[in-house]
Amino acid sequence: MNDVLGALVLLPLGGAVVATLIPRRGAWVGIATALVLLTLTLTTAVEVHRSGPLHLELAGWGAPLGIDLRADGLSAAMLAMTAVVGLATTVYASGSDTTIGRPHFWPLWLALWSGLNAVYVSGDLFNTYVALELVGLAAVALVALGGRDALEPALRYLFVAVLGSLAYLLGVALVYAEAGTLDIVEAGRLDGGTTAVTALAVMALGLSLKTALFPLHAWLPEAHTAAPSAVSPLLSALVVKASLFVLIRVWFVVFGDVSTTAAAQLLGGLGTVAVVWGGVLALRQSRLKPIVAYSTVAQVGYLFLIFPLAGPGIGAAATSATWHAAAAGWTGALGLALAHGLAKAAMFMAAGTLALAHGGDRLVDLRGAATRMPMSTLTFALAGVSLAGLPPTFGFVGKWQLLQSGLASGQWWWLPVLLLGGLLTAAYTVRVLGATTGPPDGGEDLRPLTPVPRRMELAALSLAALAVALGVSSSGLLALLTVGSPLGGGS
Repeated sequence: MNDVLGALVLLPLGGAVVATLIPRRGAWVGIATALVLLTLTLTTAVEVHRSGPLHLELAGWGAPLGIDLRADGLSAAMLAMTAVVGLATTVYASGSDTTIGRPHFWPLWLALWSGLNAVYVSGDLFNTYVALELVGLAAVALVALGGRDALEPALRYLFVAVLGSLAYLLGVALVYAEAGTLDIVEAGRLDGGTTAVTALAVMALGLSLKTALFPLHAWLPEAHTAAPSAVSPLLSALVVKASLFVLIRVWFVVFGDVSTTAAAQLLGGLGTVAVVWGGVLALRQSRLKPIVAYSTVAQVGYLFLIFPLAGPGIGAAATSATWHAAAAGWTGALGLALAHGLAKAAMFMAAGTLALAHGGDRLVDLRGAATRMPMSTLTFALAGVSLAGLPPTFGFVGKWQLLQSGLASGQWWWLPVLLLGGLLTAAYTVRVLGATTGPPDGGEDLRPLTPVPRRMELAALSLAALAVALGVSSSGLLALLTVGSPLGGGS
């Protein structure tokens, strides 16, 4: 079963090669690859949940000389979410050439998928860097497929990706100088010396830049807005999660004894500002894709609450009460990341189909969409409900866990953020839905719609429905997130 970890990285890379050689069959290659990857990742998740973390030493050479691949509960959950969103996005992208920009989409998307999977299973810091570079370069190229207007946002994204990677790589060098190894688990014995603190600071800075944490977020809305409509779901739902995943890994595993409460509170504070700032800016937009893009800035902010809420549970010294509070923060933030991936991909897809049908994404041009495109409008509504954290969605489960963690740990100041962020999300969702009702301004006749393949709408609706359905039965998924987690057992 451990051998599947290598296949998760090599299979999409091989698919990218095949899609390059036969570009006219790129969509079929993408769908076939996505179906196989979904099967493999779900099998991996079940095995991790049942038997514990998986470990593979490539060619029989393990750490510190060889390459180790590992998959714990968090890795398995992220792999599965990537596969589900990836399959839906692949089906969506196959519906219209307009959604992908150019045929180069297919090899770039599969290369991106390979990089994402490599990030989630990599067992050492340098190979994680290589995987992040593959993700970044593929994502930049995908943004550039948006045409001439996308070139400047893509170039800005490239600068951000390279700068963030360089900061991360500097931290990797400092860790190696201090610990003498690049293995993530073996490097976890770092003390609180100056070198270790500096390494944590530069790595956190670089990865926060790649994740678009406020105030390092300015590049994200323009890149997501300029990208083709099949690329935006990938960027928002998957790409920003990869750098956050790495930050969580190094923060809790490599620097578990180095990270301080003040540093964790700082990240949580920046996440709080992101929730409010992104929500307010989303409300001020007059076009659909910028609204959804600024919503990503806000939703990313919630995920950084994992650092102050789960941090006290690191290590065996954590008490039972501390551990339970931290475990709720851990599962809440990570559950919210999974819910965001499903709902935000669905929301971007719905925005893409509405824009394709109406010839643009200005809110004033969407009048009548609620009756003429009810499936896409319903998808947007369901995704908004999940992002707002309303019951019975999976987003509600994540926010409820965060709320419990905040109360149990005495960090009550995070609770207003959860409430205010939900209100802002509901506000811009209702604003969009309001724009889709009624006749056009001035009473003129509705313009004819450009036909949209039904599978594009169904792919988006399936993700939105899943984001709701998981809220009804989420105990198994939350339990998976704790398998092999760095939190202490409590005493």
